[in-house]
This record gives sequence, C-alpha cells and structure tokens, in this order.
Amino acid sequence: MKYLMWLLNAAIFFVLFAFALNNQDSVTLNLFFGASWQAPLVLVILVALVLGVFLGVAVMLPLWLRARRSRRHQASVSVLASTAFDGDTTLLPPDPTDRRHGL
Repeated sequence: MKYLMWLLNAAIFFVLFAFALNNQDSVTLNLFFGASWQAPLVLVILVALVLGVFLGVAVMLPLWLRARRSRRHQASVSVLASTAFDGDTTLLPPDPTDRRHGL
C-alpha cells in the first residue's frame, strides 16, 4: 500500500511537471489602471492557485474557530453534567449491545 501511494504521488508529480514544461509561453495580464504583468503561463496559474487557497482558508477560518469554540463549550458542559449526580448512573440509558455499525 505504501508503494502504491508513492507511485501515485510520482505520477501526479510527473504529469504536473510535464504540464509546466508545455506551458512556458509568456502571457500578459492586463490589470487595472493600465498596469500589466508579463509572466510564464504556468507561473500565472500557480499564483492563481495559491491565491484561491489563501482566500478559501481566510473565508473558512472564522467558521472553523466558531466550531472549535462550540466543541470546547460542549465538552465543558458535558463534564459538568457528568459530575452533577455524584456518580449515580440510574438515570443514564443502558449501554447499547448492538455494535454492528460501530456506534
């Protein structure tokens, strides 16, 4: 299995490397206010990819932090709730015996 993943990664690398070698033509990006930028096509694509990943992480970061804060709050509430009855487990539901689905 380890060698299969290595071969898959090597194949992806060589495909991307061949793509980069085939796209070395220079392109001109016309920006705002008459500014332009001239660079190889593969570099323009790489910059667009990095910018897209950065913007995606920046948009998702507040949601991730809010979910993390909610999980911590739920964990602290469950710890407090578990000690509320001083170890009296008569109110807890019985442990399920059917574990076919891993639940």
